[in-house]
Amino acid sequence: MDSLFGNRRPISLKAMSDFSSLEPPVRKHLKNVYTCLTLSILTAAAGSFFSLTLFQAFQHAWYLRLSLFLASIASLGFVLAIAFTKDNGKNRMTRLGYLLGAASCTGYVLGEALYYTIQLNPSIIFTALTGTSLIFLSFTLSSLFAERRTFLYVSSLLMSLVTLSLMTVITNLFMRSYFLYQAQIYLGLVIMCLFVIYDTQLIVDRCRNGEKDYISHSVMLFFDFVGIFRRLLQILSHMVSVSFLAERISSRRIMILELFLKLDRVELSLHA
Repeated sequence: MDSLFGNRRPISLKAMSDFSSLEPPVRKHLKNVYTCLTLSILTAAAGSFFSLTLFQAFQHAWYLRLSLFLASIASLGFVLAIAFTKDNGKNRMTRLGYLLGAASCTGYVLGEALYYTIQLNPSIIFTALTGTSLIFLSFTLSSLFAERRTFLYVSSLLMSLVTLSLMTVITNLFMRSYFLYQAQIYLGLVIMCLFVIYDTQLIVDRCRNGEKDYISHSVMLFFDFVGIFRRLLQILSHMVSVSFLAERISSRRIMILELFLKLDRVELSLHA
């Protein structure tokens, strides 16, 4: 109760950056993980830019659709290569290449969504990227400062939400409900945010148990980041499109009212 109604200490940036509760090997491991994560995000951005350039040049060419499918398969192949190639200390550069390959292919697949988003409003991309970075940073810090027992609570909640999401997807295949589609997007955003907490604590726990494979650990966080970005992009694009349609409807209503007023004036002038 004192923490709620008593004198509360101000939030300190020094306290937020104090990771002394983590052991030095864990801090070193996290540094490697987030370095790989940064490299993979930059590589994905380069892949998205390349894909966006192709879509702007060739637009709806059939081979672009085929390239998106092949890039998805290649991304899955790179991830499987990381999973089945165990870290022995000598093959880290090879596995890092697999990680960057998966990131570039994932970014390439995102190019189509970015192309249509730019047609709607280019500022959506910057807003979604900023929001994704803030959300990811917030949930990462909350996970690193949280007690280890929250790991169990989040995993239980995640399994329940993933099951609910799968049921929603299967149900909407038959119902074709707009409400279920929107609920699925927002539920997916919540799930990806919780995955940031879950995966971060999982990485710390595995590192304490002797697992130092920072490349495979960065894969988990990379796809968490991409998942949040994709859902924010969908939500913001939908909000902008709805507001655009509302403006068009209101402008048409104004035009109709003006037309009726003109007709009334013509009718009055004829009677006069």
